[in-house]
Amino acid sequence: MEGLVASIGSVGDAYDNAAAETVMGLYKNEAVQKGSPFRSGPLKTLADVEELTFDWVDWYNNERLHSALGNVPPEEYEAAYYDEINVPSTGGAANKTAA
Repeated sequence: MEGLVASIGSVGDAYDNAAAETVMGLYKNEAVQKGSPFRSGPLKTLADVEELTFDWVDWYNNERLHSALGNVPPEEYEAAYYDEINVPSTGGAANKTAA
């Protein structure tokens, strides 16, 4: 079997690889292919691939426009969410003064 190991899931079960394969496809198309803004030249060493990967993951998780978030980058959406839930209340008990 040439030393190959099966993936964690099998066809049709809850551990299907579809999500992982989708992200890997995005990674290859957006980061690895020639002409990608994440590449500064040929990928000759492991360090080249690691740097490219870290840059892409940072962009993917923090800066890309996400349609499910109203075309706002995830980092910006998260900051706005926490700003909204941490705003002090302007009504009710917050406006009462002690007697």
